[in-house]
Amino acid sequence: MFQFLLYAIFFSSAVLLILVILLQESKGGGLSEAFGGAGAETFGPRAGGISKFTFGLFGAWILSALALHWTADPADSGSVMGDPPPGAAVAGPPEAPPAPPALPAPVEPATGDGNTEDGE
Repeated sequence: MFQFLLYAIFFSSAVLLILVILLQESKGGGLSEAFGGAGAETFGPRAGGISKFTFGLFGAWILSALALHWTADPADSGSVMGDPPPGAAVAGPPEAPPAPPALPAPVEPATGDGNTEDGE
C-alpha cells in the first residue's frame, strides 16, 4: 500500500510539474498564449507563488523518487549485466555455418573419335 502511495505521488507530481512548467510564461510567451492567454493573469509578473508551487512539486517529485528507490525490494536491484540466475541457459559463441557440399571432380574431355569400343 505504501509503495502504491509513493507511485501515485511520483506520477501525479510529474504530470503536474510538466503542466505547470509549460503554462508558465517565459520571455517568449510560453504555452499559455496557445490557449488564448487565459493564464496570463495567473502567471504574470507577480509569479512568486507559482515559482514556490513549482519548487514544491519538484521537491515532492524528487523525494518520492528517492523513497521509491529506498523502499525497493533488494531482489529486484540486480544489474542487467550481472551473473545469470542459476539454471539459466548461457549463450556461447555462435556456431560456424556448415561447410558447403564438396564439388565433384572435373571430368577430363575424351580424346579420339568418341568410339569407346576397343579393338576394331
